Amino acid sequence: MEPLSVLQTREKSAISRLTRNSKLFKTIIKAIQDKKGENIVSLDLRKIEEASADFFIVCEASSTTQIKAICDYVENQVQEKCQEAPYKHEGRQALQWVLIDYVNVVVHVMHPEARKFYKLEEMWSDAGSQMHDF
Repeated sequence: MEPLSVLQTREKSAISRLTRNSKLFKTIIKAIQDKKGENIVSLDLRKIEEASADFFIVCEASSTTQIKAICDYVENQVQEKCQEAPYKHEGRQALQWVLIDYVNVVVHVMHPEARKFYKLEEMWSDAGSQMHDF
């Protein structure tokens, strides 16, 4: 076992951060657009220390059927093109707000009423945002 003084002198390895040009990010955005998700916004959380991910991608769909279709297609396309499965997903029972967690990118597919109520963009207003509609 090494003494603590050795641990303090080691250089920290650079953590690989995602960008909006990453394959995972682009695949998610395209999948949402293909299934006609609306008001697509990405929030860049990389400069916020408390953030658990590099990006949130938020969109809305007008029905539970469309929410399910978007979520299924995002998971399918990310698996097919990036060979990644979600770490976790929540909300598939009620289909009002479904969260798909890819660790560095968290996708939020929301019914318009839920989006208005929870106001994620306001909650993370320190994050840089970008629209991704057609």
